[in-house]
Amino acid sequence: MPLRSRSRRLRGAVLALAAAAALVAGLLVGTGTSQAATSQPCDIYAAGGTPCVAAHSTTRALYGAYNGPLYQVRRSSDNATRDIGLLSAGGYADAAAQDSFCANTSCVITIIYDQTGRNNRLTQAPPGGFQGPAPGGYDNLADAKAAPITIAGHKAYGVFVAPGTGYRNNATNGIAKGDQPEGMYAIFDGTHYNGGCCFDYGNAETNSRDNGNGTMEAIYFGNNTVWGRGSGNGPWVMADLENGLFSGVDPKLNSGNQTISHRFLTAIVKGEPNHWAIRAGNAQAGGLTTMWDGIRPTVGGYNPMKKEGAIILGIGGDNSHGAAGTFYEGVMTSGYPSNATEDAVQANINAAGYSTSGNPDPGPLTPGSNVSLRATTACCTTRYISHSGSTVATAVVTASSSSTDKANASWTVRAGLANSSCVSFESRNAAGSYLRHQNYQLYLHANDGSALFASDATFCPQAGKNGQGNSFASANFPSRYIRHYNNNVYIASNGGSNTFDATAAWTDDVSWVVSATWA
Repeated sequence: MPLRSRSRRLRGAVLALAAAAALVAGLLVGTGTSQAATSQPCDIYAAGGTPCVAAHSTTRALYGAYNGPLYQVRRSSDNATRDIGLLSAGGYADAAAQDSFCANTSCVITIIYDQTGRNNRLTQAPPGGFQGPAPGGYDNLADAKAAPITIAGHKAYGVFVAPGTGYRNNATNGIAKGDQPEGMYAIFDGTHYNGGCCFDYGNAETNSRDNGNGTMEAIYFGNNTVWGRGSGNGPWVMADLENGLFSGVDPKLNSGNQTISHRFLTAIVKGEPNHWAIRAGNAQAGGLTTMWDGIRPTVGGYNPMKKEGAIILGIGGDNSHGAAGTFYEGVMTSGYPSNATEDAVQANINAAGYSTSGNPDPGPLTPGSNVSLRATTACCTTRYISHSGSTVATAVVTASSSSTDKANASWTVRAGLANSSCVSFESRNAAGSYLRHQNYQLYLHANDGSALFASDATFCPQAGKNGQGNSFASANFPSRYIRHYNNNVYIASNGGSNTFDATAAWTDDVSWVVSATWA
């Protein structure tokens, strides 16, 4: 390593350690959970000599002095919009403002504001090499209610990206171009991902098209294996450098890039001339693991880089929009941050208090919770809704069942894909695949991003028809409920021309106990 490079990094490390000390001092100010740290991630990056040039969050301020809007929502009842700000300067999102504004209607996130003052805000992604699913080729906007969490005990919402959802800014200010150095981090839901292309946050092409190797540098999260992979079965934090998802220098495999799926996940990618790194860790506790730190990929086109400086969230550089994920906060920097600076930022993230506990709306059907669905009919109280491949049926599951059988009977509750007041059930061991009905029978299918799929995979819970647990009405056939019949699972009405619509035992067969997940 050249002497000048070592000197620069040493200086950055010293400054970052000073920032970490300032952070600790800030955390000691005040004793209540509503007291924000006086030094937030972008203050720490600035102290390390690598200031933020984009800062996005729907959960909290990323500067200690920031007191502007975090994001904007639009409600469907009258298309009115409202900016959602902070409870106090440097603090946490005012989720109550969203709840009040969006009460009794649905809302989408229309703008994610940039806290740096550079106006690098994110809005609905326009059409590109891949056209979007919404009218005019634009991508869908995220359901504003779909990802509730708490941070320091305060309710907040993330950005829930279902396939077809995407945000972008193609006319930015200060984002790295060419081979200029930069860093970026994001906080994701490490349990919400799929193998689609591409759940990204970071630097992309300014024309929404694939402009060749090295024209991107973005964080990717998921278990796509088309271009490359890490160890295990994924998901992995990788870098989308265009025409490749890279886990390290080898275009196909970096065994040192570990499978990582913390509920709240810190993901980092940074790059400078012929040098880049991937780091990741648990956003709730602990430090960062370096998954790669070395030269650029050895295939052609990535040294030097040809970054263009757009910003994307939830999509690939050419608007590929088949991925899923949830975003809470992230920044992009000018300059290559030192590990010491990033370690101080990680300590700040740990202290922020991301959690799913203490949710103001607790319960087994809270989006993000993991559940199993047990039958209540007298014959079948050891049977759970389960899948084998795409086939869905009820299966006996006990403590002595195999890990595979337990996983097949386990589901993650998501806000309803077609109606956020209802729910969808995502498989715990087939990320991106949901319970959906087709010709009245239930299957496990991958979310294709269509409106039909969203409706078929959305179910509205009610009190159990037999007085036990819950019954689940189909969103698009509201007189039909999830029912088991001869161990198969359908949406069934109480009487009708199909054998599974039989009235006998109907109230029992459509009632399910929502229990702790088997896996």
